[in-house]
This record gives sequence, C-alpha cells and structure tokens, in this order.
Amino acid sequence: MDTTEKAVLPDEREGRRSFGTRTGLSDGECGCAPGEDVENGTVNADTEANDNDVPVLRGLSILDRFLVVWIILAMAIGILLGNFVDSVGPSLQKGKFVGVSVPIAVGLLVMMYPILCKVRYETLHLLLRHRQLWIQIGVSFVLNWILAPLLMVGLAWAFLPDRPDLREGLIYVGIARCIAMVLIWNDLANGDPEYCAVLVAFNSILQIVLFAPFAIFYIRIVSGDGENPDANYQLVARSVAAFLGIPLGAAILTRLTLRPLLGEKSYQQNFIRYIAPFSLLGLLYTIIVLFASQGHRVVHQITSVLRVAAPLLVYFFTIFTFTVWMCWKCGFGYRVSCTQSFTAASNNFELAIAVVVAVYGAESDQALASTVGPLIEVPVLVALVYVLKAVRRRWKWEG
Repeated sequence: MDTTEKAVLPDEREGRRSFGTRTGLSDGECGCAPGEDVENGTVNADTEANDNDVPVLRGLSILDRFLVVWIILAMAIGILLGNFVDSVGPSLQKGKFVGVSVPIAVGLLVMMYPILCKVRYETLHLLLRHRQLWIQIGVSFVLNWILAPLLMVGLAWAFLPDRPDLREGLIYVGIARCIAMVLIWNDLANGDPEYCAVLVAFNSILQIVLFAPFAIFYIRIVSGDGENPDANYQLVARSVAAFLGIPLGAAILTRLTLRPLLGEKSYQQNFIRYIAPFSLLGLLYTIIVLFASQGHRVVHQITSVLRVAAPLLVYFFTIFTFTVWMCWKCGFGYRVSCTQSFTAASNNFELAIAVVVAVYGAESDQALASTVGPLIEVPVLVALVYVLKAVRRRWKWEG
C-alpha cells in the first residue's frame, strides 16, 4: 500500500510507458537499476495484468476495508454518549488549543501525523528539472485548486441555498486537497505511485500556503458571506498552521532523522506500517468526540446529513469523470491519468474537520457537514476504483 523509497520516478518496464519515460528520465536518473521493480527490486512482466485481477477490497487493510462501518459505529457511539452520558459534553470542552478543546485537538493532530510521514518530500527537487513533470503538475493544480473548489461551491449553493452553515462546511471540504487516502486509491487502481508521491508532497506544501486565502475567497467573496465574523483569515491561517503545520514539521523531522538511522526499507516496512493505523484511529476517535459533543443535535438533524451527502455524491462522480475524460482526450497514459483522477476527486477531510472545528466549534453545523465527508468519500472512491479498471480494459488504455 505504501509507496517505495527507492525510485524517484518510475522506470520503463517491459515496454510500458511510464511517467519517468515521458519525462525523459533514464533508469539511472530514476534512482533504480534498469528493469528494477519499484516494489521488490525485480520485474514481473505479468504484474500489471495480475494487479487488474486482484479484488479491490482484498488490497485494503482491515481498517481501510471496513472504514465506512467504523465511521458509522464511531458516529453511533458518539451520539449515544452525547445523549445518555450527561458528563461527556462538559468533559470534552476542558482546555483549549488554538480554539479547540484539548480532547479534540489531540485526535486532530494524531490523525494527521502518520499520513504526512509517508510523503516523500525529498523528491520535490525534481520539479525543477523536468518540463513534462511541470506540465502534469500544472494540470493537477488547475484540477485541484481551481476546478474542484469551484465545483464544490456551485454544488453547495445548488443543493443548500437556504443553509449557509452546511454550505460553508462543504466548501472547506472542497478546498482541502487530499494527501492521504489518494495513495490507497491510486495503488488499488494501478496508478503511477511515484507521480502520486510527488503530487502528495506538492499539495501538502500548497495547503500551508493556499488553504487560508482560498477559504476566505470562496466563503466571503465568491459565496457572498462577507459578513460572517467566524471566517477570518487570521483564525483560518492559525488553524492550518497548527493542525497541518505541526504534524507536517514533525513528519519532515521524522523522515530526516529516522530514515538514515533505520534505512529506507526498515523505515517504510516497519516504522510506517506501525504508525499507519493511528491515522484512521485518530479519525475515528475525533468523530466519536465530535458526535458526542453534538449528540442531541445530530439525532434531530438526520435530514441535514442527507442534504450534505447529496452534493458530495455529485461532486465525487463529476470531478472524477471529467478528469478521466480529459486525460483520455489529452492522450495521457493510464497510470498518470489514474493518479490525476483520484487526486482531483479525493479530499483531505482530516484537515477540513480540523479547521472547521477550530473556526466554528465542535457543535457547529459546519462541523457536522465536514464530518459527513469521509462517510461518503470512502465507499464512492472504492466504487470508482472498480469503474476505472473496467474503463481501462474496455478502452484498452495503455501507459
């Protein structure tokens, strides 16, 4: 599931067009020997065909495979605690960190750190070397930072014209570009792992710079909610700096210190494998705490949950379908197109939840809207993995 540390960009294997080939990289420049497989050091000519035959769900860990079930259970536990344990609400509000109660802040930080430890920041210098890679990064930037947020804003207004609170929660989800689960979807659909790693690193840094100004732009200017006192630049920027900046800095420090000490293979197969479950466990813990804080309100707002789910469904299918079609028309190879499509369709719901809770509070409707995100995204993107693999076979999409 995790991307390897050996290759910087994929090499050309058995006549397949890889992204490294299209950027003009030779095997040596890629950081691997000719014919070397980025996973296990050997080439299996049947790997790509065999990957297509592996059931998608079998490729997921237990936590990932039943994530929707775990999320629903976490919501249910939180609602039950909030409704039947009177002391839960006050206990969860003790202490504050960047405007967020300490119990929630702990969960938000824990779920971000393991994700960011997987990102290969050391590959970013390649962006300065290869023109074709810059072209693909440019395409990804337009899809992720221009088209996707605008689509979410449009759908939020179309489905929720009378609910600015839920609308704002959706907009935060739309501008939080994925840096975690996209690695899973890309791997399951046989996308380009090295290009995906570069995009994840690129988007991680862009979110530090762009999330706050984009949030203010889309909520206060484009959406016309200029009178909203909660959505101010300083508060959003401080929240992003805390809940993305702190784990990002810790992750970079971890990679710089542990990788040389443990070695690349041990770092990836032992350390990353050990800490990876804490990301989803942190998410589930955060959902329990959020819904425990909103227990009474959630019971009476099932309609709101369904209203938020509708634009999310349309969003995921629309942006994914458009990206696949565009990549096909532009003549991109399948592996890069797969990575572009899942990066555009995925969202960093962990960051969206963290910022919304910090800005509006755990009991806000904005927080409720952002929490619905992973409940919808996970099953939809699992389905889209199957769809894209079927499209590949039908169109005989190579590369």
